Amino acid sequence: MRALVYDAVGAPPRLQDVPAPLCPADGVLVAVAATGVCRSDWHAWRGHDAVSLPHVGGHELAGTVAAVGPEVARFAVGDRVTTPFVNGCGRCAVCAAGDPQICPDQTQPGFTGPGSFADLVALHAADLNLVRLPAEVGFVEAAALGCRFATAYRALTVHARLQPGQWVAVHGCGGVGLSAVALGVALGARVVAVDLSAAALDVAHELGAEATVRSADPVEEVGRITGGGAHASLDAYGSPATAAASVRSLRRRGRHVQVGLLLDPAGTAMPMDVVIGRELELYGSHGLAAADYPAMLALVASGSIRLDRLVGRVIALDEVPAALAAMDSPSGATAGLTVVDLALPT
Repeated sequence: MRALVYDAVGAPPRLQDVPAPLCPADGVLVAVAATGVCRSDWHAWRGHDAVSLPHVGGHELAGTVAAVGPEVARFAVGDRVTTPFVNGCGRCAVCAAGDPQICPDQTQPGFTGPGSFADLVALHAADLNLVRLPAEVGFVEAAALGCRFATAYRALTVHARLQPGQWVAVHGCGGVGLSAVALGVALGARVVAVDLSAAALDVAHELGAEATVRSADPVEEVGRITGGGAHASLDAYGSPATAAASVRSLRRRGRHVQVGLLLDPAGTAMPMDVVIGRELELYGSHGLAAADYPAMLALVASGSIRLDRLVGRVIALDEVPAALAAMDSPSGATAGLTVVDLALPT
C-alpha cells in the first residue's frame, strides 16, 4: 500500500510502497478515504511527541472497513466509519466507566502506531472505538471530526457547560478553534474569536462569531466586548501566553478549557491569583469517546453546522509534507482545516 513515511524527526515524509498492516483480532482495517492534517501531527513530526521511527502519521480519518478481526461483532466489511483519535483498550475500568478518551492503555493511530497517511490503517477494539457514519456526512467532512471538532465539542458541552446566550472566548482559530466557533454558534452562545491571523478571523466571522479580536494581548478587549469577561474560554492554540490570556479573559466563576497542546506544560505559569480570586474552573479536554459521537453527528446532520465550511483546503496525499512544514509558522497554516482526499492523484 501507499504510505507517507518519515525516518527521522523533522525529515521530509516520503510517499512509499510499504506492507499493508495486519488486522487485529479485536479490530479492523480501514481503507482510508480522507484524513485530516492536524497540528498534533506536526507535533509528532517535530519530535514534541515521541513516536517510533520510521513513522506514518495521521489520526483524523474516515473510510470503509476493509477487513474485520474474528472478535469483532458490531462491524462488517463495507461499513462507512470514522473513529476518535484516542482508541480505548475496552478492557480496563476507565473504559468500563465510559471514558475511553483517557484510557491508560489507549492506542492512537499516528502516534502509538502507524496512522492514516496511508491507504490502510489498523484500529484496535473496534466494537468500542468505531463510529458508523450517517449518509449525510461525506468522508472529507467526517475526517474533520476525529480530533479537532470532537475535542471542541466535548470541551464546550461537557467542560465549559456552555448555555445559550453565554459568552465564549476562543483563543486561537486554527482547526480546533474554528470548530469551537462553529459549535458555540450552533449551541446558541455568543462567540468572540481571538487570533493574530486576519484570514483566520475572517473565517471565524463567516462561521458566526459575534466579535473578533486580533491581538497578542486580548484580555482587555474581550472583557469590554463581553461586559466583564466570558462565561467560558478555550485555549485552542496551546502556548503559555494563550493559556494565561484565556484564564484572564473570564468573568467570575468562569470556566477555562485547555485543548491546545502545551510544549512545556511545566513552564506554563497560570495566573493562579486570578483563578483563586474569581473562583474559576480549569479543565483539560482530550477528545471524545465513540459512544458520544451520535449526539455530535446528529448536530452535524441537522444542518446546524456545515462541516464543509470548516474545511479550508483539500489536498492529495503527497502534499502533506508541505502542509506540515507550513505549520512551523503560525501565519503559514491554512485558515480552516486541511483534509487529504486519498482519491486525488499523487
